[in-house]
Amino acid sequence: MASPVVNAWLEAVRDWSGLRPPPAARSVGLLRAGGPATQRPWGPRAIAALGSPGALAPYIDHTLLRPDATEREIEILAEEARAHGLGGACVHPVHVAVLVRALGDAEVEPVSVVGFPHGAHLTEIKLLEARRAADEGARAVDVVAALGHLRDFEVEPVLAELRALVSALAPVPVRVILETGLLPPRSAVLGAGLAVAAGCDAVKTSTGFNGPGARPEDVALLRAVVGEQLGVKASGGIRTAEQARALIAAGASCLGASSSLGLLEG
Repeated sequence: MASPVVNAWLEAVRDWSGLRPPPAARSVGLLRAGGPATQRPWGPRAIAALGSPGALAPYIDHTLLRPDATEREIEILAEEARAHGLGGACVHPVHVAVLVRALGDAEVEPVSVVGFPHGAHLTEIKLLEARRAADEGARAVDVVAALGHLRDFEVEPVLAELRALVSALAPVPVRVILETGLLPPRSAVLGAGLAVAAGCDAVKTSTGFNGPGARPEDVALLRAVVGEQLGVKASGGIRTAEQARALIAAGASCLGASSSLGLLEG
């Protein structure tokens, strides 16, 4: 059964009209175990400190998630991430070993997606994917939440899955993709609070394969829920430095982009 705090969160989200800011996880006592997750600065003050477009580099997870990606393309992704000092590089689990080998000793975080892009996987399959990715060198995983359960407000299966992933992968960070362009806002808000309860490190707007991708209003919605407790990763359709800066201003502490090099050019 869900704890009283989680039940209080469920009721707070049910009572949210959508006409005012969403409830904050902290407002019902929903706190991330171990304290706030490590994340990069966000908000208007962070933007003011960034200066040139090239300063965006540490925020960016250079991404290649096309289903037909080749090994050589993954190696090029790694080479570009190394050359430009990007924060991370994100690939499918099948490509993690190639990515890690190509990155070598670069200070670029290898990231794997899990349950991608739909999230409609059995929990044991997501766990297997995630463990395998971590074993091969992934230093963070972006897992697609059980979106159907969130639409139906089924708290327990979502929370149990996220807790299982966090427990199995610790200390590898777990970031939860909530597909804000597909889910109703109330379901995305519910999921963000459950990510806090499960001890995840961040929530993420989108896969880039469903809906409109990252929008400032979606980032702001998730940031309002998690506050400073979790990071917020914006992903999907980010093609200009102007877009990137707007997303960071709205609350993003990480950006997932396949057009990463264009973001650095202004």
